Amino acid sequence: MGLSELLRVMDELAAGLRLPMDLDETLWMITVGAVEAVPGIDHASISITGKDGLIQTLAPTDMVAVRAAELQYELSEGPCLDAVLDEPVVQVDDLASDSRWPVYGPKAAKELGIGAQLAFQFRAEPQHVLGGVNLYCGQAGQITVETRQMGSLFANMAAVALGWSRHEEDLNQALASRSMIGQAVGIVVERYRLDSDRAFAFLARTSQASNIKLRDVAAAIVADADSKAR
Repeated sequence: MGLSELLRVMDELAAGLRLPMDLDETLWMITVGAVEAVPGIDHASISITGKDGLIQTLAPTDMVAVRAAELQYELSEGPCLDAVLDEPVVQVDDLASDSRWPVYGPKAAKELGIGAQLAFQFRAEPQHVLGGVNLYCGQAGQITVETRQMGSLFANMAAVALGWSRHEEDLNQALASRSMIGQAVGIVVERYRLDSDRAFAFLARTSQASNIKLRDVAAAIVADADSKAR
């Protein structure tokens, strides 16, 4: 299952590199593919550094991935930051007890249910974008040699996709999509009285069932809410 899924994602990535490339959709395909293909991985996202030095999140697979990244940025500690800014690979087998991140680790384990974490640094040329692929396990002790090997392939895919993009224009679109999806999650939470995790999953299932891009589903929900507010 893991290998066949990896090959499928690689085929789709190669097809997605034909110009004009939809960077947002390509990055989503990479993170979702990582969750489906890499053993032990339950959540994933991509972090990139901007021109202003701030780190931003792209293509999170769910709200756990969103909140985990935001928590690391807020606390200025965590495997994600270490990978993006310093170390090529950061592996955490038991997040709750690892002394390298005394605040983030226990908090992420208790509040988000993250047991282990793996982060890979990548550099996208020629735009010189520095970033990381963040992989999260629901249980401690789930990271194996195969997990690392396959995870590194997805980090390479992210580097290729970002390196192939028109950078500023494509990144702005990807970040705008991320913001739009966040707005839609908030609307679904309020409208259907769901928590944010289920609201995100609702949007993802709607996208898959209708074969409509997630950002377009989100845009439709936001537009509908705006029209009703007038």
